[in-house]
Amino acid sequence: MHFLGLLSSIWLVLNVLQNQLGPDPVKQLVLLTGERGFQFLLFSLAISPLARLLTAPLLIQWRRPAGLWAFYFLSLHLLVFFQGYIGWSWTILIEELKERPYISVGALAWLLLVPLALTSTRRARLKLGRRWRLLHRLVFIVAALACLHIIWQVRSDWINAGVYTLTCVLIVGSRYRNLRCFSKAI
Repeated sequence: MHFLGLLSSIWLVLNVLQNQLGPDPVKQLVLLTGERGFQFLLFSLAISPLARLLTAPLLIQWRRPAGLWAFYFLSLHLLVFFQGYIGWSWTILIEELKERPYISVGALAWLLLVPLALTSTRRARLKLGRRWRLLHRLVFIVAALACLHIIWQVRSDWINAGVYTLTCVLIVGSRYRNLRCFSKAI
């Protein structure tokens, strides 16, 4: 998992250094980091059903690294947006949030990922006990918000957004039994 994350990072850096991101490199970098982050997020969600399906419980050990790589790429996504599009201007950010609701949804998804990344350690899991599992079920809300973020920003190419959303629905749907537990805990 770490190899894939590192390889993806190196690939991004090489594309930036070789100026191979096309006519609008900031836009391309925002898209690439967001897409890679969402792919790692989907992979982290798919690991449990895949481990059950393949009766391979050792796959579960890949879930945490996949989630952390998702957080890494989605943090890069946010940083590139802040640097490249709004130049760290709060005035421009407020304008963008008013004009483009998908930015608010994406920011909310990232904010919900922060406590998940911070509590991903074994120590945090032991300290939080049963509350850790409840907290980490926020990942389902993050996935839904990420799908909404992708769908709302699409202007013409609905295929990618549709494939990602359908994939997310199928993965989360395969975990339906776990989601019922989530609703009972609230």
